[in-house]
Amino acid sequence: MQPLREDSAGSGPFDGAAMSLDWPHPGVARARFIRPAEMNTLSFEFLAELGRVIDTAETGRARVLIFTGEGSAFCAGAHLKYFTDPESPLNTPIGIRDRYLVPITRLFDRLEAASFVTIAAINGHALGGGFELALSCDLRVIATSARVGLTEVRVGAFPAAGGVQKLHRLIGRGKALELILLGRQIAAAEADRLGLAYAVVEPDDLPAATLALAQEVLRGGRFAVAQAKANIYLSENVDLKSARDFGLESLTVLAGSTDWAEGMAAFVEKRKPRFE
Repeated sequence: MQPLREDSAGSGPFDGAAMSLDWPHPGVARARFIRPAEMNTLSFEFLAELGRVIDTAETGRARVLIFTGEGSAFCAGAHLKYFTDPESPLNTPIGIRDRYLVPITRLFDRLEAASFVTIAAINGHALGGGFELALSCDLRVIATSARVGLTEVRVGAFPAAGGVQKLHRLIGRGKALELILLGRQIAAAEADRLGLAYAVVEPDDLPAATLALAQEVLRGGRFAVAQAKANIYLSENVDLKSARDFGLESLTVLAGSTDWAEGMAAFVEKRKPRFE
């Protein structure tokens, strides 16, 4: 496994073996998957650097983290060579679970738990675990040339890193059953019709469109957006009263923040707020 360069330790840019990170706008971090020859699959290097990217976004107080790929794939899912190489550490079912699937699931769950907004800029194929990564992001912008899907049944597996649950909650049981049980790949236009895309754009327009979306997120207060995101995800897992009570407590905390003070002052003074 190739380590990241030393300049990855702070909040600046870095180049790794599987991905790079830059900051195209203040408060906006962008991770690029840079192994197009391998279809940006979920290798051990990829997973280690994904953890570093999340850490760096947190350290640098990012408000938005964008993911995108190079080449024909956003991320084509699991690195299947690990399952066929007799020398692989993933040569038992327990090893596959504990050394590969569990770390992937934890990383993907960190994206939902993060206080910043995550955006998948899907430049190409997002299949299997790659689509699970995209589904773990808060928003998705998809290039017209891209195809997405949870295709694991076609290779004798199924999406076990959260894809079943996340697709189900986004599009409902009936359509999730269809896409997962048939292992279907769908075009960007169909993903949009199903509510999986914030926008579908031409490939050349994807970077600008995604950055524009990130800048729109910045119009809201840092703490307000973080509390709103936390409330949305929690509402899917608890009863109505518990979700409402959590919301009341969240707003109480928010009312003591600089976001609240600035937002109210800007409203009274009839100007745009200047959030941190």
